[in-house]
Amino acid sequence: MSAALSRSRRALRAAAALTAAALSATLLAGCGSDDEDPAGAGKTVDITFWGWAKGTKEVVDAFNASHKDVHVTYEEIPSGAAGGYAKLSNAVKAGNAPDVFNVEYPQLPDFVSQGAVKDIGEYVDADLKAKYLPQAVQLTTLGGATYALPLDAAPQVFYYRKDLFAKAGIKTPPRTWDEFHSAAGKLRKAEPGARIATFFPDDPTTFEAMAWQAGAQWFGTSGDSWQVSLNGPETAKVAGYWQKMIDDDLVRVEPSFSQQWTASLQKGQTAGYLGASWGGGVLKGTLPDQAGKWAVAPLPSWNGDAAGGMLGGSTFAVSKDSKKAKAAVEFATWATTTPEGIEARISAGNSSAYPADPDLVPVAAKAFKADFYGGQDVYGVYGSAAKSIGQKWTWGPAMGVTNTSLKDSFGRLSSGSGTIAQALASAQKDTVAELKNRGLKVSAR
Repeated sequence: MSAALSRSRRALRAAAALTAAALSATLLAGCGSDDEDPAGAGKTVDITFWGWAKGTKEVVDAFNASHKDVHVTYEEIPSGAAGGYAKLSNAVKAGNAPDVFNVEYPQLPDFVSQGAVKDIGEYVDADLKAKYLPQAVQLTTLGGATYALPLDAAPQVFYYRKDLFAKAGIKTPPRTWDEFHSAAGKLRKAEPGARIATFFPDDPTTFEAMAWQAGAQWFGTSGDSWQVSLNGPETAKVAGYWQKMIDDDLVRVEPSFSQQWTASLQKGQTAGYLGASWGGGVLKGTLPDQAGKWAVAPLPSWNGDAAGGMLGGSTFAVSKDSKKAKAAVEFATWATTTPEGIEARISAGNSSAYPADPDLVPVAAKAFKADFYGGQDVYGVYGSAAKSIGQKWTWGPAMGVTNTSLKDSFGRLSSGSGTIAQALASAQKDTVAELKNRGLKVSAR
């Protein structure tokens, strides 16, 4: 272990793109062994898998029906934010974690920093990595080690009501954030009760995606220390913009997917949604009576050029104690890179997900019925948005704490008792304190 420790520390300081959270996990992974992994030895390997996304059971069933060497036993758990991550963390600590599980990109560094996931690099060659969107590979590669396989990407786009825009004299969807502000004013003037979009106080990831788009870098590393900057100039620009939108009463401030938000959409009081690619299925399922009235456009940017962030997205990670990593990666590879895998997922209605493997996009697009969007090529919009996702964003190792702090502060926005800037300052303080409490080094940025 001492030699491994020395090598890991040298690698940590030498790699420019590494994350400080990877150190402890790399050491823990290095102490394990897959000698008990009998995949490919002529007998069936039984692996356990925990997940929650719609369509997951269908994926497992399709895999098991088509494979003899590996069999997957699936257990559905609550979504990560609803208790799934806590269940996974407790299972890791108790030594009874599943072989493979789903984890979203923002939470992956946290699991790595806890030493909860295994470096699967020996099973992931360059050809496999090349199948995925580069931005997705970046988010699953920490400290030069591969800790997960990407399932989907989640480029942020703008969904809007064509009829309400036309009524307000808005001929084309806004290309810039200045045009978005202007369109919001026109919409409210034409229909005083209508707003162009909603700021979600309970979902910081929407704001984070827009900070990402603006070129912000909330987390980085220097040597073996984390750098935290939730209030840098790029983020401040985004915060100032949305604070003015709120202060000028041009957007709603309501919880995401709440009864209030849904009712405002149904009544035509909310004319747009700044959502991810998977949001296309959400609107379609929520507002069936509005088929043909909605369209999808690229996210407005600061200068009109294509730019974006990611809003969600999941991966397959292998738990640190699994002795069946090879089999787990075989399953994860099939689920994320084969037409059969994506078709099985889509069969359960998860039809607007954007695969992390671009070669599967035509499969997903063919299965998606775009009548709700007037027959528009929505996957064409998603594809352009995916390519424009910035490649310098890094998630921190304690996003649960970061997001909880933001949600607590954002929750006061509707009452006027706080600002977005104040929320970011609080989250910066809380995040730094948490990293130090975990024994991680933090340097000024």
